[in-house]
Amino acid sequence: MLAHPIRRRILELVWDTERASSDVAQGCGIPKPAASQQLRALLRADLVTVRMRGTQRLYRARLDTLAELRTLLEAFWGERLGALDAAFGGEPRHK
Repeated sequence: MLAHPIRRRILELVWDTERASSDVAQGCGIPKPAASQQLRALLRADLVTVRMRGTQRLYRARLDTLAELRTLLEAFWGERLGALDAAFGGEPRHK
């Protein structure tokens, strides 16, 4: 999901403020239909919220979900990187 560079860029754009899909498209340098497709994927993954304002859809990052994801990734990679470091004679890494 987040391996896609456009999706990461979209999250940067909607991190601190709501943005319309047209603003997201412009900020990413992609056509509006492509931005809408990426926004739908982020919405399905529960990484953004959407709010209607008239005919506009306004998107914003779900910081609570992203915080949970960060915790999961830190636990996953922290243990594995610590084991790798220890295997090569380094000090184990602790949280």
